[in-house]
This record gives sequence, C-alpha cells and structure tokens, in this order.
Amino acid sequence: MSETDSFIEEVSDEVRRDKLFALYRKYGWIAGVIVVLVVGAASYNEWRKHTEIQAAQGFGDAIMTALTAEDVAKRSDAIALVAAPTSETQAFLDLLQAAAKTEARDRDGALALLDGLAANPDAPQTYRSLAELKAVMLRGASQDRTARLAVLDKLATPGNPFRALAMEQKALALYEFGETDAALGLLLAILEEPEVSQGLLERSQQLIVALGGTVPQSPTVDPTNG
Repeated sequence: MSETDSFIEEVSDEVRRDKLFALYRKYGWIAGVIVVLVVGAASYNEWRKHTEIQAAQGFGDAIMTALTAEDVAKRSDAIALVAAPTSETQAFLDLLQAAAKTEARDRDGALALLDGLAANPDAPQTYRSLAELKAVMLRGASQDRTARLAVLDKLATPGNPFRALAMEQKALALYEFGETDAALGLLLAILEEPEVSQGLLERSQQLIVALGGTVPQSPTVDPTNG
C-alpha cells in the first residue's frame, strides 16, 4: 500500500469516527431512554403484581371478617362496607349480601340487590344470570306467571351455565300451575342433560316419583361387549 493510500485510509477512518461520534451525540440519548423504559416497565410490573396480590388478600380478609358476624342483619351491613376493587368483585359482594338479607328475612332488600345486579351491564354475564335465577326463586308463586316463565325460559337456553337449574325451577312452576305432565317432561329432560350435578339428578328423580312419573332405568352395560 502506498503512503498516499495509507493517508487516505486514515483520513477515512477519522471521518467515520467523527460521524459515529456525531450520531452518538445526536441519537445516543434514545438508547438511554429505552434502557430506562425497559427497567421502569419491569419495576412497574413487579409493583403492580405485588399491589394486586395485596388488594386480593385484603378483599378476601374483609369478606371473611364480614361473614363471621353472628347476627345475619349485621352480616349484611358488614358485607356492604367491603370495598370492591372491580365490577366482578362488586357483583360477588351483591350476591353475598342478597343471601345474607334473604337469611335475615329481608326479602325486599335481597330482591333489590338481585334485580340491580341482573340489570347491571358492567357485571359479568354469569353473575347477572345467577342473580336473575335467585330472584325468580325468591319471588316464587308471587311473581306473574308470564314474567316468571319468561325469565326461566331465557335462563334455560342451551349454553347458559344455569340451564339445568332453570329447567328444574320451571318444572316446579308448571306443577304449581297444574301442568303436571309438562313438569314431568322437563324433569325427565334434566336427566338427559350433560354435566348435571348429582344433587340435581337426585332431586329430579325424587320429583318425578312424587309427581307420579317413572324414572327411566340406566342402560345395563354388557360386560362381554367391550
């Protein structure tokens, strides 16, 4: 390599270094900000997780304290004082308070909570459906026939988590209305529902017998066939 070429290469290296330092001075702060953001985000996530765990523990402790009240009226008041961090936990509290009011024979107070939860668009649909079911059960025969059956029919649609329970309640309502055959048909249909609890199966079988029906026998498994 000639001296001229060597000189040109050295000059080029210096120019590149100057450009690199210029770029670093101009944009180097961005890398620093990115590092700060990454570290800050990780710290925030850890703080958020810790805060959420503490809030959940505090919420659970507050509920347990409220439920230990021996007087059911005071229990309802204590539940009402528990602060709910989310709409889901508030729906859960509404159900607990409604149960306490029902136990304390405050039917109107319980229905007000259940109806409010059922109509709350911010509450999870599962809680809203459960509130509707509990409300129709609490009203019982005092509710208008059309309104009562309309709620139960809606809850008994396929896919609803309380379908089988709503079918049971509708069967009881139909029996009260004097429609025994229709009630028996629903009770027999419950026996065919998938994932029905053992308790509901037993209640349905007992009601079928009580209404004069016949509980179908379970199919006998042939031990020689598979």
